[in-house]
Amino acid sequence: MARPIAKDHNAKREHILKTAARLFANSGFARASMSQVAKDCGISKANIYHYYDSKDALLFDILDTYLRKLRDRIQSLPLAGLSPQEQLRLVVTETLHAYEGMDEEHKIQTEGIPLLDESQQDILRGYQRDMVSQLSAIVAAIAPDVFAGDRVKLRSTVMSVFGMLNWFYMWNSTADRQARDQYADLVTRLTLNGVEGL
Repeated sequence: MARPIAKDHNAKREHILKTAARLFANSGFARASMSQVAKDCGISKANIYHYYDSKDALLFDILDTYLRKLRDRIQSLPLAGLSPQEQLRLVVTETLHAYEGMDEEHKIQTEGIPLLDESQQDILRGYQRDMVSQLSAIVAAIAPDVFAGDRVKLRSTVMSVFGMLNWFYMWNSTADRQARDQYADLVTRLTLNGVEGL
């Protein structure tokens, strides 16, 4: 007979994911161990294996949960009826708010994704591609003549916008909602008008 799922299973799983993300981000995935994850979570090593049968499985669930929720949050924004410029501002602002409290998960993407098997990488990169495609469509609509037939320029522009957002936590990790709104406004104006438009 299968072991029944405990009532607090989801809460414990979320605690494990958050704790492991912090450990992987601070110590590096290669140096971290399942024993240390269990210790930091305040549970036994046997208990951690009840949830995840390997460190790779844990890493994938951290990134899958984070990136899927991020993609879904950004793609569910009410963009219909907004100008491309307004859409850009909304996506940039919401992305910064979605990053709040997720610094560890965000940090381990770069190291973590290449360590997973190809099928798992494809899933995670699919979430990223969805967000890039959404922003690409918005940026292209802002200046269709600039990007017409030039996919390299469009991709470079879009990835530059993500670059400004993705490294915000490195130098302003304690930013509150107001600071994130202000930075989102700066990124939006910089993207639309350049430095002289600031």
